[in-house]
Amino acid sequence: MIALPPSIRVFERGWLSSNNVLLVDDASAALVDTGYASHAAQTVALVRHALGTRPLDLIVNTHLHSDHCGGNAQLQATWPCRTLIPSTEADAVREWDESRLTFHATGQFCERFAFSDTIEPGRHLTLGALDWEVLGAPGHDPHSLMLYCAGQKLLISADALWENGFGVIFPELEGESGFAEQQAVLELIGTLDVKTVIPGHGAPFAGVNAALDRALSRVAWLRADPARNAKNALKVLIVFKLLDARTLSFEALLRMLDDASVMRAAASMLKPRSAWPTLLRELIEGLAVENGPLQFDGEQITARAD
Repeated sequence: MIALPPSIRVFERGWLSSNNVLLVDDASAALVDTGYASHAAQTVALVRHALGTRPLDLIVNTHLHSDHCGGNAQLQATWPCRTLIPSTEADAVREWDESRLTFHATGQFCERFAFSDTIEPGRHLTLGALDWEVLGAPGHDPHSLMLYCAGQKLLISADALWENGFGVIFPELEGESGFAEQQAVLELIGTLDVKTVIPGHGAPFAGVNAALDRALSRVAWLRADPARNAKNALKVLIVFKLLDARTLSFEALLRMLDDASVMRAAASMLKPRSAWPTLLRELIEGLAVENGPLQFDGEQITARAD
């Protein structure tokens, strides 16, 4: 069991919703990341139960993938809380530009939300009576940020570092650089004095050097053959969609593959468009093996019960 400062509480979620980190002091109650839209009511209930009659004052988003900001709108409707987002996403959120935000491109959903201010690398925030430095964490997402508390040797890493890996390197799917940035972020973490990591998914962990070694090895493996990143991305997005929808026909998922630009880009790296039905079927059958996350009868795809 990882011991955290008493002002910090982590709501460890599954893979559909990111972890939520609640930081409370006399001045403010803040939540870092808010989970996916279909879990928004549950996120509100978790926060309300933890805070009692006290309101939530602040939301901080490490990045704006739908599983990290999908609860923003409902939390804002429940409490008059301020919301901080990465500065490079401000225009896209202000205009709710669906071509720049990733929700439709990944076949996901996020209810429109507002923001109060922005954060960027180099800024310091006081959360849970602790000083946190905002660090840039491009790679998984070019806009992503981390929060580092040197005093507690604690890192909120979002999807830049998990105990076993990191998030999909999405920029590489659309011809942008991402592997080099992911490696640089991991090397940056290696220069910090970090005893404990609160990741975006999975339990808080120690053993940071071993986690970094695993992550750096994975970056090298992906860089050696970028199709590996594309295949992983497609599998992750398929499972994510099924965790949300619970059941979907093969034809509906095939149409989604053609409609969602990130999924389309990943598929294009693997097979010509004419072979996408075969590609999709092979991926789903691989995910439906014994103890896999999906079940497939040839026509209908279903997420296994948790």
